[in-house]
Amino acid sequence: MYSEYLPPDESVERARASKCIGISWTFNEPTLWFEYTLDSAKCAKSHGLFTNYVTNGYISEAALDEIAPSLDVYRVDIKGFSDKTYQKMGHIKNYSGILRVTEKAKQYGIHVEVVTNVIPEFNDSEGELWDIASWIKNALGPETPWHVTRFYPHLELGHLTATAIPDLEKAWMIGKGEGLWHVYIGNVTGHKRENTYCHICGELLIERYVFDVVANKIKAGRCPRCDALIPGRFPDV
Repeated sequence: MYSEYLPPDESVERARASKCIGISWTFNEPTLWFEYTLDSAKCAKSHGLFTNYVTNGYISEAALDEIAPSLDVYRVDIKGFSDKTYQKMGHIKNYSGILRVTEKAKQYGIHVEVVTNVIPEFNDSEGELWDIASWIKNALGPETPWHVTRFYPHLELGHLTATAIPDLEKAWMIGKGEGLWHVYIGNVTGHKRENTYCHICGELLIERYVFDVVANKIKAGRCPRCDALIPGRFPDV
């Protein structure tokens, strides 16, 4: 969206004028201004735009039920896989509702992607990472992308070190070992694991550099080499 407040219809008009294909609510947790994002999502869909919720997942099932018909993508943070981790990181005593609502988003047919910011001393144990990967595969499906991103020290966690790249690569191997098709390493500029590869033949499909798409070989949603259907929405560029 934009840094200043805009009425939903004006936000959509700006997106269309900028030749955007959709609107994403991010950085500020979208559930905090739910009514606005709901109105904006309805308006965006009425004009043929895609919609993307970037959320910590702490949303009620009733709220999801209301906005789901107007959402195309639900990108959710799964910060760990224990009450202890969530209590330590987010002061949440029971995180099961986050999992339940995410599973419901998938059931609605919304494209779901999971992000785990791997933080030293908080959620970087092999056991917890395996648990997240296993839940994604079994509850959401192996086609669900998992982004394991690098943590950088800041504010209350300024005393910690940045996530070691070998630890992120270990998380990537855990995800692939569990059977996930698409695992990405994030916040590491130029890392080859930020690219998309075919889960069947291994062909490089989308090459990325930070926020830029350097190359996109996907045609009509399929791998040009083996014709495998690639989950997601990939407009030709």
